[in-house]
Amino acid sequence: MPATGEKAPDFELQNQDGETVKLSDYQGKRVILFAYPKAGTSGCTTQACGCRDSYPQIEADNAVVLGISPDDPADNKKWQEKENLPYDLLSDPDHEVLEAWGAWGERSMYGKKYMGVIRSHWIIGADGVVEDEQIKVSPKKSIEKALKALG
Repeated sequence: MPATGEKAPDFELQNQDGETVKLSDYQGKRVILFAYPKAGTSGCTTQACGCRDSYPQIEADNAVVLGISPDDPADNKKWQEKENLPYDLLSDPDHEVLEAWGAWGERSMYGKKYMGVIRSHWIIGADGVVEDEQIKVSPKKSIEKALKALG
């Protein structure tokens, strides 16, 4: 798991359109990378729409947003269109990237334990170094903390 101050490991995943996206494609820009459990659910929509609503400010700070989940590209596309999300949603069905970034682990719901996405976000600097990480962040606090970290 990359920690604050460490170089972010590059990865390559498909976006909602089935196109390959690499983290290194955004070298020279800051990146808000957020991990969400499932497209279209209430908490994920709160987190994603917070990024959408703040997108003009994010762009003004020379930054972009990337969402990542185990959802397939078609589900991400449907959600992106429904919520008018102006950024890429990346598909990690084998959760390799999510695991590498520390956003996959044991969760519990109604007393039942299972493995899944741990809602998180990271700010990656234009130089590729992790500036901020928030693991187990609430949907509402995620965008607030991300904007604060962008400065």
